[in-house]
Amino acid sequence: MADQNVNQTGGRLRPPVPIWVRKSLATSATVAFTILGLLFVTFMIGRVMPIDPVLAVIGERATQAQYEQTFRDLGLDQPLLVQFWIYVTDVLKGDFGTSIRTGQEVTTDIARVFPATLELATLGTLFGVVLGVPLGVIAAVRQGSWIDQLARFVGLIGYSMPIFWLGLVGLLIFYGILGWVAGPGRLGIFYQGIVEPITGLILVDSALRGEWAVFRNAFSHIILPASLLGYYSLAYISRMTRSFMLEQLGSEYVTTARVKGLSEWQVVWGHAFRNIRIQLVTVIALAYANLLEGSVLTEIIFAWPGLGQYITTSLLANDMNSVLGGTIVIGTIFVGINIFSDLLYRFLDPRSK
Repeated sequence: MADQNVNQTGGRLRPPVPIWVRKSLATSATVAFTILGLLFVTFMIGRVMPIDPVLAVIGERATQAQYEQTFRDLGLDQPLLVQFWIYVTDVLKGDFGTSIRTGQEVTTDIARVFPATLELATLGTLFGVVLGVPLGVIAAVRQGSWIDQLARFVGLIGYSMPIFWLGLVGLLIFYGILGWVAGPGRLGIFYQGIVEPITGLILVDSALRGEWAVFRNAFSHIILPASLLGYYSLAYISRMTRSFMLEQLGSEYVTTARVKGLSEWQVVWGHAFRNIRIQLVTVIALAYANLLEGSVLTEIIFAWPGLGQYITTSLLANDMNSVLGGTIVIGTIFVGINIFSDLLYRFLDPRSK
């Protein structure tokens, strides 16, 4: 029998490329173009802003000779395409320049402030998932009942109320009047410097060090802003969970499962919810990414020393290196979370394989 791997011209046929390889290459190309587009946008922002980058570095009292020398050192005498290439190579090396406001490398500043944002967004997302998913499932199962109306009302308020207004009201009620939580800031002044940083996450570090008094104080500071962020996350997650569950509960396989005599718990959680968990992965990932990039107002209201406040303060001080560096970090994290959710989606869904 002729070799099936040999074609009519006598050459060997190349084995087909596995589908997972093609998908990985497509994903890598998409990520590369996305990151390149992000770098291009931030580069152009730095060029069109009405801020002289040279004066931002040397100050307005510098001489003309100092101005021209700094102009050349920054590469601003080069063609725009060459400037973009220099900018890309520096960013890929992790060099975002020096912060004019702090006098430190932007990467050092971001490494210092980002754990605070990560801790706040993570706790807020956990709050939204733990409460939002069950609320959405129950609302779908009890469609038209009072709990369904409550879930829809909670979601409506979550989408309608500005976060800064809720933050101010929360501080007034829970801190100013009731005294249930601590005030603005990440840690009380008497507890600062007690715990040596390990991860940068104050709750984790204080627990690892066994400093439970610091842990309690840090928790009393973070619980209110994290709850507000979690409320916005809850509104989105519960609404999407309800929508997904209504679609599944109206399917024929659910009717068949009930006819077979399965309990309501098995039908809802064992069958319907099992089929929406893949969709929820994407929803939760997007909610988490949105909290990481959208916590600016919350950090400002609660004086939270995170990346959002860092970028805002740098923008007010015309510190464009810090602003663009923080923007690139947030954009890269957003892309990374989407890639992770896509990989997890493929892992959980056998059809994607």
